[in-house]
Amino acid sequence: MKLGKLAAITLAAAMAAGTLMGCSSGNSGGNAGGEQKTTQAGETTASGETQAAEGKGQIYYLNFKPEVADIWTELAEKYTAETGVPMKVQTAAAGTYEQTLKSEVAKKEPPTLFQINGPIGYKSWSKYTRNLKDTAIYSHLVDKDMAVTDGDGVYGIPYVVEGYGIIYNDAIMQKYFALDGAKAKSMDEVNNFDTLKAVAEDMQARKAELGIEGVFASTSFAPGEDWRWQTHLANLPVYYEYKDGNVADKDALDFTYSDNYKNIFDLYINNSCTDSKMVGAKTVEDSMADFALGKAAMVQNGNWGWGQVSGVEGNTVKEEDVRFLPIYTGVSGEEKQGLCIGTENFFSINSQAKEEDQQASIDFLEWLFTSDTGKDYVTNKLGFIAPFDTFAAEEKPTDPLAKEIDRYMNNSDLYSVTWNFTSFPSQTFKDNFGASLLQYAQGGKEWTAVVEDMKADWANEKAMTK
Repeated sequence: MKLGKLAAITLAAAMAAGTLMGCSSGNSGGNAGGEQKTTQAGETTASGETQAAEGKGQIYYLNFKPEVADIWTELAEKYTAETGVPMKVQTAAAGTYEQTLKSEVAKKEPPTLFQINGPIGYKSWSKYTRNLKDTAIYSHLVDKDMAVTDGDGVYGIPYVVEGYGIIYNDAIMQKYFALDGAKAKSMDEVNNFDTLKAVAEDMQARKAELGIEGVFASTSFAPGEDWRWQTHLANLPVYYEYKDGNVADKDALDFTYSDNYKNIFDLYINNSCTDSKMVGAKTVEDSMADFALGKAAMVQNGNWGWGQVSGVEGNTVKEEDVRFLPIYTGVSGEEKQGLCIGTENFFSINSQAKEEDQQASIDFLEWLFTSDTGKDYVTNKLGFIAPFDTFAAEEKPTDPLAKEIDRYMNNSDLYSVTWNFTSFPSQTFKDNFGASLLQYAQGGKEWTAVVEDMKADWANEKAMTK
């Protein structure tokens, strides 16, 4: 299913990944590993509490994406310098956002600006979300159907459109295609799982000739680092099951496409830089470094991952060689499948915060997506594909993965895989699934048990949300 209106308008008017951090990730998707970081701008009392400029309120943003923590810190300082409004940013460590938010909202000065994970996240945080229907930032949203709503109210505003797939180094792929007996002669031929598998396994067997340590970068399963598998990769079988039933959610998942999930997961762990028994110690940062240093030809991640690749010391991958490939799993007709494109990132304003702080946070969002300074950060530093009509055609990211998202979204011959993981029942469900996948990867659990446990956890966690 194409993004239609959003693809036609947003990408024509504006382009602005991860790590999810996203993603991944995080509690759902676009998130890479990272430590908590806090910045406070403005005057500070002896006790360390930030003092708001008189009558202007103050902002406390709890950031979801560790991979862009330093940029948010810089952005907060820039905003305070321009407006005089104090702004504090704290970044939750990977996989701990919900837990951190629960802790922070109970404090004397709670976050005034935070993130919810779509409709499921709204159910958990509806008490703390202000109605944003009458705000200027909502009026600028290109496709208002993307917002998180309840009745006539608007409680979560999407701030980025992202995409993920298999990132590949085209220089390594061209080297492989030139070898005698290569299983394909160009990436155009790699448009289904069978071909991808044949190519990957042949490359793994000839890794010495290619100068790589494995076809795929490390499969990360260190604590909090498994979001690429329990959320992003899991989105594909859920997407196809929903599509078959013409639904947007299910109380009980059949996991009809479990074998398709196993296809690609096995391909990753069996043709990697890292032995499958060692994946429990690997982080997303390790995985992206494998790719950046030329140790691996491919890595599953989103467009937010470009900053991680380009920022690795000793990076050997040229910008023009960084490309995207859809995640093929063996589904019928997948030759027409594109990237996984959507959002799980929704800004919400804390309705329990002081009124002046709520307004200060709303004003900040308007500044971020309408001012020249804010838009420059959104596009060129955060690398967001922003879904607002305030971005002109020339105000779009120029990094290679953002351009790849644009290329795929505007290919009318392909359908995008929508982000259905915002319907996943809970973080507990995802954590349990990730733990099962790790056991399977290390040889301690049969696949049939992984499937049955996943289905049971889905049903149990869904029942708890009723």
